[in-house]
Amino acid sequence: MNKDERRHFSRIFFDAPCEIRQSDVIWESQVYDISLHGLLLRRPDGLQASVNEEFSISIHLDEGSAVIAMVAALKHEHEDCLGFECCSMDLDSATHLRRLVELNLGDDALLHRELALLSHT
Repeated sequence: MNKDERRHFSRIFFDAPCEIRQSDVIWESQVYDISLHGLLLRRPDGLQASVNEEFSISIHLDEGSAVIAMVAALKHEHEDCLGFECCSMDLDSATHLRRLVELNLGDDALLHRELALLSHT
């Protein structure tokens, strides 16, 4: 079984600026894709990290103040990409993420299945 066959959460291709933060260091990056469970980002110059290391990530949704903010653990890296698993986020961020996924999936049954899976991960 390959990695895509094991995937439980739909990936939404999403081009948005983001910030990766650890302590007092901030790297500018770009979102490649996002799901209810994690995200794939462009590796910023100078960021060196270990698997399972945690970062604060802020995704800017529009030119206003809408932001998805989360604590995420690095799960894999490949060339210019970093894959993160979401560890925690506030209610407003979770609401923004759910709405983003809902709009892009276009399938209420699939959305509810993925939301149910979140409570088991």
